Amino acid sequence: MKMIAIGDNVVDCYLDQQLYYPGGNAVNVAVNCKRNGFEECAYIGVFGNDKKAEHIRKSLDHEQVSYELSRQVYAPSGSPGVQLVDGNRVFVGGPKNTAQHIVRLRLTPHDMEYISQFDVCHTSCYSNIEGELAQIKTACDISFDFSTNVGTDYLQRVCPHIKYAFFSGADLPDDQLDPLIEACHRLGVEIVGITLGGKGALFSRNGERYVQGVKPTEVVDTMGAGDSFIAGFLTAYIQHGGMESALDYAADCAAKTCTFYGAYGYPHPMERD
Repeated sequence: MKMIAIGDNVVDCYLDQQLYYPGGNAVNVAVNCKRNGFEECAYIGVFGNDKKAEHIRKSLDHEQVSYELSRQVYAPSGSPGVQLVDGNRVFVGGPKNTAQHIVRLRLTPHDMEYISQFDVCHTSCYSNIEGELAQIKTACDISFDFSTNVGTDYLQRVCPHIKYAFFSGADLPDDQLDPLIEACHRLGVEIVGITLGGKGALFSRNGERYVQGVKPTEVVDTMGAGDSFIAGFLTAYIQHGGMESALDYAADCAAKTCTFYGAYGYPHPMERD
């Protein structure tokens, strides 16, 4: 099985450590899908032209995630500041003139021919790719991370094109969970997943509900845990098809990610470009 991720790349700058780590939702999911057993994983995004972008690419090389169709522009990489509070990552701002702030990815016929070789494409609300979803859908299934974006207009724009919808719902009231799931299903989504922080996750496949608890672990850093959950679910579900086993595996993946710093490792000392 093969997956491709399209969208954001950043380096997360841990201010207390004076280290940065490669990340970004699309990059994190691609790396973790490869680690979890997908035969081939690829990434398409917009890189800056600084040492941070070079470090991200080196990490992808090491993880055997190809990025041959990515673009590079004369702009800095996204580099949000991060502080850890009891192991929970808290973003504290970052530059606003980054590569992905000033350039929006547009897919060419050559890109689409390449994407059609994959079984699933993962992207997110951070990737400015909503306008391309209709044509990506003609090439392969789409997985989409909405984060906390639950507005009706945004759901109507995205959901008709995707198979998998993922939400971060730790702050959502319980009485909003079922209506959100039902709205996504009405718009054509087959599988809807809402991670609920310490309460685990609630998933639905065509209306059938599944509940997954949190796996106990020693929490060092929660950065990338949600992306690991998505990657674990996609890997297990697409390869084997069972909801319960896929969710159990996803919870294991998220718990493991919480035991080390960064979304998938590769610390690098902060420095000026």
